[in-house]
Amino acid sequence: MLRNHLFWVAAATSLAIDQITKYWVIKALPIETSHAIWQGVFHFTHVVNDGAAGSSFKGAIWLRWLSLAVSLFLMGLAIWGPKLVKLEQLAYGLVLAGAMGNGIERFALGYVTDFIDVRLIRFPIFNWADTSINLGIIAYLFYAFISSKRTA
Repeated sequence: MLRNHLFWVAAATSLAIDQITKYWVIKALPIETSHAIWQGVFHFTHVVNDGAAGSSFKGAIWLRWLSLAVSLFLMGLAIWGPKLVKLEQLAYGLVLAGAMGNGIERFALGYVTDFIDVRLIRFPIFNWADTSINLGIIAYLFYAFISSKRTA
């Protein structure tokens, strides 16, 4: 039986969401076009990004290798590491999905497809992989907080 089952389910599910949404955006919206879901608040805007968040590290080829390293580390942890508690599995699985989702595009295309455009707060345009990484970090911080309360 596969150890850390929730890790793999979270990773596969979130990676599928990422790849499906990117495919949809690539097919439905030409680059640099936008479709308002809620005018001035939330749009789907198709942009390509060869950097990191908010186009920082523009053109940084090492980002693809970072995605690969993080992915391999997390898969190794799930396979050969200890049995993780469910919240840890969820957190690491979400981070893996995000690293793999963006890593696949970085290796295949040299950039990532971003499309989630929250204009209300003028946030940089992002994608589901970015969301998955952030949800994973939040889940891990929550886990760390509640586990530290148990030991205190």
